[in-house]
Amino acid sequence: ILIFLRYRTPLKIAMSQARGLQNFISDLRNAKSKEDESKRVSKELANIRSKFTASGSLSSYQKKKYVWKLVYAFMLGYDVDFGHAEVVSLVGSAKYSEKQVGYVAMSLLLKAGDSMMNMIVNSIRNDLVGSYDDAATSLALTSIANVSGIELMQALHVEVQRVLVSPNATPAVRKKAALCLLRLIRQLPDSIASADFAPHISNLLQDRHMGVLTSTMSLLIGLTSKHEQEYETMIPYAIHILSTLVLKKSVSPDYLYYRTPSPWLQIKLLRFLQYYPELMASGQAYVATLKQCLARILNDTDVSDSINKSNADHAVLFEAISTIVVFGDSGDEDLQLAAMRLLGKFISVREPNIRYLGLMTMSRLAVLHNNTNKEQIKTFQSVVVHSLKDADISVRRRALDLLFVMCDQTNAESIVDELITYLVAADAGIREQMVLKIAVLAEKFATSKKWYVDTILKLISISGDQVSDSIWHRVIVIVTNNSDDDLQQYVATTMFDVCSSKNAHVKAVAVGSYVLGEFGFLIAEEAGKSGGVQFQVLHQHWPLIDANTQGIMLTAFAKMYNLYEEIRPIIDPIFAKLKTSVDVELQQRSNEYRILGSLGPEIMEDILREMPAFDTQKVSTLEIALDQEHSDTHDVNVFKKKDPNSPASKRGSKTAQQEPEPEILVQAEPEPEPDLLGGFDDPPPAPIGGFDDPPLSKQAVTVGDPAAVASSFAKLLSTPQGVLFQNEYVQVGVKQEFRGSQGRIQLFAGNMGAENFTNFKLDMPQVPYLRTAVQDEMGATGAGCTLAPKQQARVMIMAEAIAPYCEAPGLTVTFETSTTTHSYPLKLPIVPTSFTEPVTVDKAAFMGRWGQLAAKESQEIITVSRTVDPAMMQQVAALLTGLKYGRCQEVDSPTTCSGCGTMKTGAKDGQGNPISVGCLVRIEANGDKFRVTARTLHPVVSQGVKETFCKVLKAL
Repeated sequence: ILIFLRYRTPLKIAMSQARGLQNFISDLRNAKSKEDESKRVSKELANIRSKFTASGSLSSYQKKKYVWKLVYAFMLGYDVDFGHAEVVSLVGSAKYSEKQVGYVAMSLLLKAGDSMMNMIVNSIRNDLVGSYDDAATSLALTSIANVSGIELMQALHVEVQRVLVSPNATPAVRKKAALCLLRLIRQLPDSIASADFAPHISNLLQDRHMGVLTSTMSLLIGLTSKHEQEYETMIPYAIHILSTLVLKKSVSPDYLYYRTPSPWLQIKLLRFLQYYPELMASGQAYVATLKQCLARILNDTDVSDSINKSNADHAVLFEAISTIVVFGDSGDEDLQLAAMRLLGKFISVREPNIRYLGLMTMSRLAVLHNNTNKEQIKTFQSVVVHSLKDADISVRRRALDLLFVMCDQTNAESIVDELITYLVAADAGIREQMVLKIAVLAEKFATSKKWYVDTILKLISISGDQVSDSIWHRVIVIVTNNSDDDLQQYVATTMFDVCSSKNAHVKAVAVGSYVLGEFGFLIAEEAGKSGGVQFQVLHQHWPLIDANTQGIMLTAFAKMYNLYEEIRPIIDPIFAKLKTSVDVELQQRSNEYRILGSLGPEIMEDILREMPAFDTQKVSTLEIALDQEHSDTHDVNVFKKKDPNSPASKRGSKTAQQEPEPEILVQAEPEPEPDLLGGFDDPPPAPIGGFDDPPLSKQAVTVGDPAAVASSFAKLLSTPQGVLFQNEYVQVGVKQEFRGSQGRIQLFAGNMGAENFTNFKLDMPQVPYLRTAVQDEMGATGAGCTLAPKQQARVMIMAEAIAPYCEAPGLTVTFETSTTTHSYPLKLPIVPTSFTEPVTVDKAAFMGRWGQLAAKESQEIITVSRTVDPAMMQQVAALLTGLKYGRCQEVDSPTTCSGCGTMKTGAKDGQGNPISVGCLVRIEANGDKFRVTARTLHPVVSQGVKETFCKVLKAL
């Protein structure tokens, strides 16, 4: 900030204006501790607040000085929740020095959704279209892009377009306008009518200023990634500019980078052309010019003594090769051969950057093209395998990618064997990715199903911790669905041998439990493999496995119980012991299986019969997980769009599906878009030249089941993630994390139906007791979006408690199908206990405080579904901890549970200290009833805590 002040204004004035800020910064730097720094900042903020609230007006110098101090305090991480009115005043000033300070402060202190943002829109609009000052216009454009709120962009996107196409705008302003508009279309893709805007882009591409051309190409790539057809007419302009740079080398000296004409612009031009793979077959006159440009780049690029020049030249070279790769069979054969020769050379050089790019580009070539190219690539297999041992992990990752895409039926076994051999010595940074790709290759190119099973078991034995559930689930699916051959018997024998070892990995035990439970009878007649022996082989692992695997093993025991009468006396005590397990799932399974035996052999046999074949009509989660590893830029990558083998292009293919990972609440591939701030209720403006379709009439309104909604809500109050609501149409999942007065809540809303959702919205009304900021990647919290089948809308909510409260905030999910309007009123699991931190106190302190808070008590008696026993009281104690209360065991009897906590808020008292609310809770059991008593410093919080505990207890 000091440098900014010193060099943007005359020196003497700057030094005098900065003296107060300099002293403030010096005091903070000289602070001996964090506490001293906090006291100095609090004192300064209190002084500034008093100055802003005083009746007298402040001078220009004082406003700027105090706002700079607020900005500096904010940059140090301190909360600054005042001074916004002064920021608005500075932005609207006619003086550049004031406007400059105002825009800097606005970009940092104001966030999308702040109430002050509406007041500042007119000032920004005046600077965009009503001002002839380039500096003011540039400040406005930069601030719009930095704040990037949906509301702000909806209000000003038309003005930004006008600035960009204005004939009076200077090159500096046009550059900023193009980049600002690029940021806008990434958040509001439909804000520009592409067909009408294309002529303006063509005019910008005829600008002689290289900076304007570079910025315009960035904007054009962003537009083309979403509307390819509308911008196809820009191809001749792009090729003309490329030929000027490559063939004529005609460029201003300012844009020569180590004698290379504007390499960044060359890369952008080539990347734009990649969106049109049929370009070379069009027969247009400019195709010959493009071939000359590509040939010149391939032939004239060589390693230079200057590292900077070499990097720039090879960046252009690899983009040219990528362009040739995209053109494929329709491209020039000589160019393809030259590109292949260069790639073969690059993956063997010592320079890691060039080797990295060579491996990555060859991977793209293998993915997109015919068998002839793949056969040529397979000749480099030994070189690629050698790259797996490179010291640079990024090179190893690209080598792994290339081996994956060059694999086919002819070399699958050798590649998988090489990868498994290397997996033993691979470091942790690449093991998980290797395991996933080996599993996909083994399934996709399996020479036999037995080889596939053996390969997965090798993965589990070598790197079991990196084997995800979806991998061994696939083994289960394939074995279960293949009953016509001896695969099931082979796998049962194999798993019996694997589980016989006491050192078997827990994932192998899970597979063995399922297989022996389902198909163990196929080997029960063999010597040493009877039902009793199979039970002993599995049961030896019971103390060492997790609860999920114990649940699978318990089901296997139930099936053995049905098949082998001789082991029923051994299994009965296991079921009886687990009927009071603290794990709810094990408790439920053991009780159900124990009761089955008393219902008669026919019913038990019917329930415990072999599992039917799994559904194989859906997308494999192995492929989904693999596709999620590849991240994209803001603009959809052309290779991702053109890859015929990616899960995105095979959503309708008949590949097997498996259960998703716990955090993936909808079995669908997420859109590769960035997380952007958004989420406002104002409708989007109509695109330039666009028309709105008339709304369709709907026949019905669907409302969610209140009982089911309440049950799901209660479960989420004490768990970090789960499903908030689900039916045959939509699923809403929540993943949440709270620390002190702040929390981060992720919403995953997925289309579970078979048709598109239109006008899909997640409406979250503002509440006075929470300060929230929303990141919305698809606009679901704003004007709405369209959600395709199996697609997710993801929303991130940053929440801070700023006042005591008891009511959870609301969330309404609405959307339309072809015949129905759906509306589901829900509650977000953001309750007072979410912002609580546990406190441990002794008996005397608890009882003393309990008596002091008697006047602020909230109490309720609830009835549960069964008589409260010691096992249920253990669950209550666990819930107390799950709701972040410290247990006070000295106070409790066998029928009571007491806890203590502190609800944190972001509000401040008169001295600037955070306000907290002490909370005590006591749960007393009697028969089938609980009495829940909450006492806190604030009666509203008492009610909220009591209601939270009641909801959770009723769900037991």
